[in-house]
Amino acid sequence: MMQLEQSLGRAVTRPPCSGPLLLSTTILFRNPEIVSEVDVVTDSGGTSVHRVVLGATVRDVRRERGMSARQLAQQLAVSVGTLSAIENGRVGTSSERVVDLADVLGVRADRLLAGIAEPIQDGRWEQLVDPVVLAGAGGWRRFEPLDLDPALRGALASFLEFGYHGSTMRGIAERAGLSVAGLYHYYAGKQQLLVAILDRTMGELQQRTSAARHGASDPWTRFAHLVECQVLFHSHRRELGFIGATEMRSLAAPARGRIAEMRREEQSRVDAETVAACRAGVFRTPQPKEAARAVVTLCTAIPQWYRRAGPSTPEEIAQWYVDFALDLVQCDPAVRPRHG
Repeated sequence: MMQLEQSLGRAVTRPPCSGPLLLSTTILFRNPEIVSEVDVVTDSGGTSVHRVVLGATVRDVRRERGMSARQLAQQLAVSVGTLSAIENGRVGTSSERVVDLADVLGVRADRLLAGIAEPIQDGRWEQLVDPVVLAGAGGWRRFEPLDLDPALRGALASFLEFGYHGSTMRGIAERAGLSVAGLYHYYAGKQQLLVAILDRTMGELQQRTSAARHGASDPWTRFAHLVECQVLFHSHRRELGFIGATEMRSLAAPARGRIAEMRREEQSRVDAETVAACRAGVFRTPQPKEAARAVVTLCTAIPQWYRRAGPSTPEEIAQWYVDFALDLVQCDPAVRPRHG
């Protein structure tokens, strides 16, 4: 607690004989039945620790963003005096106002409550697709309808329509059919929703490409399977692929580094098969890694233009792209992999 007081640059008055100062930064959004004002915990001298933490953090983040108090007040549709009272811990702030502050400042709401940005973890999608289904007889080619929880469905719809920075937690809650407090009960903010979506995207893709590789005994066939798998995923899962391609820049550490590493692993799988096929004399491109990068880029661009109402199915597009890729790496026609 002393570290908190020192980090705020101010003393929190407490009588010498008082009990320990209670501080809870999770009560607001972890129990939507008791959502009220942020200033719910005070020391015995009447000073609200939540008000102090929230106000100091809002001021610090505002300055980091290069915003004046007047600019922030205008975006919140409040007076400069009201904003000053919030930043100086003189007034309580409702959960709705915390949502607005977080959206305008571009941070997670729990940062405003706790004063820190904690690592984001969400293990609800650890097993995305049944491995037995994927491993059996081309199971990686079959796609069931996308199954997301209501909050992620709402976030995905909002990110697709408005982009990450144009979305608000209130808008996401409306699309999810949840209250704002109910949404915060499961996800701490927009950043955690984005991370959960991208974790889901990369997790399922890695499962599928692993199964696709195991279905072939030579590197040129594994290469063809990987390309086919990438195309099928980026068309059947177009929405996930689109967010993956456009919103990586919106990720914060440590999630950004982790998901970027997963993307590099996917590229390295295609690299490895391309190099191996070149060494075997089946692919004749003089630049195998550059060719592999071009092939993956072709696949990951599909969500930018593919539409389900279009004239071609994902399976037809996959056949074309496998042919494009084999031509690009200059595959020997005598051993050119067959489709399917």
